Amino acid sequence: MSKKMLSMILVAAVCVTVGHILAQPGGSENPNPDSQTPPPRPERSMDQESRRNRPPRGENAAALKPPLPQNETEKKILAVLEEMNRSESRGMMNVSPTDGRLLRLLTESLGAQQVVEIGTSNGYSAIWFSLALRTTGGKLITHEIDAGRAALARKNFQRAGVDGLITLVEGNAHETVSQLEGPIDILFLDADKEGYSDYLKKLLPKVRPGGLILAHNTNMAKPMKEYLDAVTTDPALETLFLFQEGAGIGVTLKKRE
Repeated sequence: MSKKMLSMILVAAVCVTVGHILAQPGGSENPNPDSQTPPPRPERSMDQESRRNRPPRGENAAALKPPLPQNETEKKILAVLEEMNRSESRGMMNVSPTDGRLLRLLTESLGAQQVVEIGTSNGYSAIWFSLALRTTGGKLITHEIDAGRAALARKNFQRAGVDGLITLVEGNAHETVSQLEGPIDILFLDADKEGYSDYLKKLLPKVRPGGLILAHNTNMAKPMKEYLDAVTTDPALETLFLFQEGAGIGVTLKKRE
């Protein structure tokens, strides 16, 4: 190959390389790959921009609106619940107002006639159940081991005017549930977490097909492992976990055959 031909090839190669560099974003201004100056960002599409400006998940203003009373009776019950949440919630380990609204919604939509609650505390969740039971004609049987909390719950039931819908059983629920008769439409567990599996074994046969088992504090996975395994490995059950950003509620359906 002649020197003239070699020179022409080298010139062509240099031109191609320079052209490639200049074609890169910012290449004409920042050809040094080690420079700290980043290349300019591509323009956002309108769709990308609208997604970026959406409020974070969970900040839906409509979700923060309180429940609206349909009549004076409901207004009185909701007022008691609001006052309890404001002044009695500390140390009671109650459900949140959102959790309570879910209890009411499921109970009323199911037309529940018998609801069983394990863990009354001061009666907060029981009163949410009563909002539904007063319209379905059903009753609640709630179990509480602590006499002081049971006494407070009875006072709250009277204040809300729902004491006629509720039977409060004092004592160790692991023993007292043996006296229950079915069919149970909704079973709500909100007591000793290690004991959930025992309650399930004893009461699942009494839950009617199509009935629900609701378990509070499902984010406490370690003490509830046996229960969580039971409701997620039994083909006769279907379980969904809600409100995982909070305490968590497991909703388990006892399937119809």
